[in-house]
Amino acid sequence: MTDDQLSEHADQPSAADLWDARYAESHRIWSGNPNAALVRETSDLAPGRALDLGCGEGADAIWLAKRGWRVTATDVSRIALERAAEHAKEEGVTDLIDWQWHDLGATFPAGTFDLISAHFLHSHGELDRDAILRTAAANVAPGGVLLVVGHCGFPAWETNPHPDVRFPAPDEVLAALELPDGQWEVLRSEEHERIQNDPEGRPTTRTDNTLMVRRLAG
Repeated sequence: MTDDQLSEHADQPSAADLWDARYAESHRIWSGNPNAALVRETSDLAPGRALDLGCGEGADAIWLAKRGWRVTATDVSRIALERAAEHAKEEGVTDLIDWQWHDLGATFPAGTFDLISAHFLHSHGELDRDAILRTAAANVAPGGVLLVVGHCGFPAWETNPHPDVRFPAPDEVLAALELPDGQWEVLRSEEHERIQNDPEGRPTTRTDNTLMVRRLAG
C-alpha cells in the first residue's frame, strides 16, 4: 500500500464512528420489537446459549432472554449498546445478557453457542461479512443453529444506493460459509416478503432472505 493509500485509509471513518453517528441521529432508530424472522425460526428451540451479532438497540437479545436464553450480544456502536442495556434493564433481563463491544472483523466473542443469530449484517463501511459468518459457524455448538437473515436489496425509497454494498442470496451465503460435508444440515433457505414503513411512515413491501443451518450433533 502506498503512502497516499495509507493516508486515504486513515482519513476514512471507522465502522464504530459510522454507526455511532447513525445512532446519534435520533433517540431510537429501530422499533424495539424483535425481528420477525428470529421469532418465526427460533420460537420452538430449547433455550441455551445465544449470540446476537450486530445487536443494535437490543430487541432480539431481549426477546431471547425473556424466553430463557443466556445471551451474548455484540455491536460495533457503543451508543447502540448503551441503549440496549437500558432497554434490558427496563425489561428485567439484565442478568441474562452480556453486552460486548466488537468490531467483528477484528475480534469475536469467545465461546460456543447453541444459537448464533446475524440479522441484517450489512454495512456501508468495510465489512468482511463472509469471514465473520464463517467464524460464527465455527462457534456453533454441536446440535446448535446459525441463523442468517439479510436484505435482498435496497428499499424502494433509497435514492442513492451504495455500490459497495452487496446483498447475497441464501445459496451464496451458504456457499461462502464453506461448511464441511456431512456435518451440517440446511433447515431454511428462502426469500420472503415483509412490510416495512418508509421514512414517511407509509407501509411498503420489502424482500429479505433467510438461511438457517444446524451443526449435526454426531
